[in-house]
Amino acid sequence: MKLTKLLKSVREIASIPRDNPDLLIAQYRAFTFQMPLMYVVLMINTWGLATTHMHVAPHWLTVDIPVIMTVISVVRLIGWLRRSRQEASHEIALEALSRTQRLAPFIALAFTLWAFGLFPYGDPYEKAHVAFYMAITVIGVIFCMMHLRPAAFTVAFIVNGSFVIFFALSGTLVFVAIAVNTALVSAAMLAILLVHYRDFTGMVSARAENFRLANIDSLTGLANRRAFFSYLDFAYARAKSDGTPLAVGIIDLDGFKLVNDIYGHATGDKLLQIIGTRLVEACPENYYVARLGGDEFSIVASNFGDTVELVANGELICSAIRAAASLGDITLQIGGSIGFSVFPDMASDTTQLFANADYALYHGKRSSRGKVTLFSTDHDAKIRYEAKIEQALQHANLEDELTVVFQPIVDVSNRSTIGFEALARWGSPTLGAITPAQFIPVAERTGMIERITKTLLKKALAHALLWPSTIRLSFNLSAHDLSSPDTVLDIITQIGKSGFDPARLDLEITETAFIRDFAQVRRATETLRALGCGISLDDFGTGFSSLTHLHALPLTKIKVDRSFVTDLNTNPTSYKIVKSLLALSRDMNLDCIIEGIETRDELAILKTLGGLMVQGYLYSRPIQASEVVNFLEQPLMVA
Repeated sequence: MKLTKLLKSVREIASIPRDNPDLLIAQYRAFTFQMPLMYVVLMINTWGLATTHMHVAPHWLTVDIPVIMTVISVVRLIGWLRRSRQEASHEIALEALSRTQRLAPFIALAFTLWAFGLFPYGDPYEKAHVAFYMAITVIGVIFCMMHLRPAAFTVAFIVNGSFVIFFALSGTLVFVAIAVNTALVSAAMLAILLVHYRDFTGMVSARAENFRLANIDSLTGLANRRAFFSYLDFAYARAKSDGTPLAVGIIDLDGFKLVNDIYGHATGDKLLQIIGTRLVEACPENYYVARLGGDEFSIVASNFGDTVELVANGELICSAIRAAASLGDITLQIGGSIGFSVFPDMASDTTQLFANADYALYHGKRSSRGKVTLFSTDHDAKIRYEAKIEQALQHANLEDELTVVFQPIVDVSNRSTIGFEALARWGSPTLGAITPAQFIPVAERTGMIERITKTLLKKALAHALLWPSTIRLSFNLSAHDLSSPDTVLDIITQIGKSGFDPARLDLEITETAFIRDFAQVRRATETLRALGCGISLDDFGTGFSSLTHLHALPLTKIKVDRSFVTDLNTNPTSYKIVKSLLALSRDMNLDCIIEGIETRDELAILKTLGGLMVQGYLYSRPIQASEVVNFLEQPLMVA
């Protein structure tokens, strides 16, 4: 057993760590500095010894052989200096260190034989110089080779072994003492070398582990945000050099926020781990997967076929995300949207590549949630246009440029108007008329939405003061308007200054508000409800509402999105959805307003389902504030 362990230790000392790339590269980098220094020491010491023997030894020993050894040393020195400017890789390091290990015994033997060849010449001083040369030179060489144990031990055994034997048998007491001292010093040096090498390998391992931890997402085991951008820079440089395509994909989970809110963060973390594993399994080998943070993941696709293949793979990834996940006693199912951007087609650098992928994701989540969106020229044109909108908003006189129009909300049971929804309009002096669908998202992204809300609410309340006391006002709030107690206080202050009765005001929020901070949204809506305002959930059914949210929020109304109403009379699915939502609102004692009614057939079907409050072009398009009173005085013509 002891012999086996000893042989194993000897094999470890005599071998290069081929299966440890980090250690191999670290050794190589140390060698690129140390080996040129070693050859310089060899040449200086060699010529120093040759010079003291030129008057007593043959020319071929003192000049010819040193010249040959110098040429070899210079060639090796230049080679190592060139390597010091190269990027280290496992293959390059292994080749260089293996060559050094192979050459070490031959170079050590050559210098040893040359030194012994000079020993017979000269007086005791020249002979002592030979002994000094061999002892001091090998010490320098061993220290220069200390990061490659096999080569260091080989040189030590060849040179010092020969030295000790040669001078121990010389019969001269001084040389015998020198041999003994050299043997002891060599043993101590090799012991130090072993300790240093152990510490060196430990340091390399610790550094590699720290680097790994700094670049790995601790929850999913995927690469983290830092590693992603580092790899993206590398992949971009390679793609640019090779002329191959490169794509960045950003994945955002749809509905994950609700999992955290309902089941807790521990369950959410387990789900993220499952999603991370699925992404790795669903992606081809040329896809690099990382987690950017939260419920956002990313992909770098290198050297893929074409965009058709890219989108097809993206769809497979979306399908993998959508698969139900069993977590103990519960089964969860969420979706995922992906935005892709491709270099060089739609991006010229990594910054633009990532930004375009992010925009594609943002656009996809608004228009085709749960699917793949590839950044296109249309997106590029939209980005440029939105940049113009942002600039125009920055310089806009909101008080003069923003206006409010009103769309009637009708009770079909008695054909009466019960309220109006305030809708924003913006007439830019530079861009012309801009729809809310165009400028509201830009305002939300740039943080200007609160100023816009304040201006629009002020104007809507001022107009509504002129209406009969039975007519209600509906006003849309952005998720940003509910994001903090301060923004809610601003809304309350605005309502108080207007003189409008809060009991006649319905504040509409969308389901996207829940994604930001449900607890804050609940506090905000409870505060507004305590003021007397009604709270309406707009576009119900298009987001991620759950019965838990309907129960937790102090809602007074839900508004069914018009996407469920289109072709209500011919689409069985829409019929069932609207029927269910109306039944739900009745069971929860909530008023229900159906948006987007445009035909008499839709209205007729809706009446059979019990829908009483509607809004849509069938009754009226949005009208100017000056037309409201006249509209109220006219009878509604639709039966």
